[in-house]
Amino acid sequence: MSVKYALLALLSWRPSTTYQLRKDFDTWTGQTWPLNIGQVSTTLQRLERDGLVVREAGAVDDPAAPEPWRLTDQGRAELAAWWRSPVSRATRGRDELVIKLALAAVVPGVDVAALIQRQRAATQRTLHDLTRLRRGLDVTDLSARLVLSNHIYAAEAELRWLDEVEETVTRAKLQTGKAPKPASSTTADNLVRSAR
Repeated sequence: MSVKYALLALLSWRPSTTYQLRKDFDTWTGQTWPLNIGQVSTTLQRLERDGLVVREAGAVDDPAAPEPWRLTDQGRAELAAWWRSPVSRATRGRDELVIKLALAAVVPGVDVAALIQRQRAATQRTLHDLTRLRRGLDVTDLSARLVLSNHIYAAEAELRWLDEVEETVTRAKLQTGKAPKPASSTTADNLVRSAR
């Protein structure tokens, strides 16, 4: 998730202080991706360095009030380009669970079935919590509803994938009598490319 573009999007709505940006982000994402204030501050400093945001002059009636950030023309252009660009699966980062299970399937001594069961239980708890949160949202809270729906679909997909992993590992062990062997680098490269 790009904090940079999230902050640019929030600033396109209105100038805001660092604290207000953090609060708005947490509110609009249903508090499912909490940002700490240091992360917001550091990102804003980089955006300022790159000419995408500037600080507005302080209020005359309260010189001690924090100065709000606002987008520059360059920041608006950068944000507009982001809105037009689809998100590539290749830029979403490595998924720790995928890597963990891929390694567990081939590293001797790892109880893959127990690992899958623990992950399944955790994902089911998460799915239950997300569903409860979404049910509690006001129908007009569109951004939080969209974020929570995405998390729910991702959790459901993860549960289906865990079923597939369990079946694949079990079948491989039955056929060979041992854990599957590691994929060749060519096979692994092809799998990564096909997943994009």
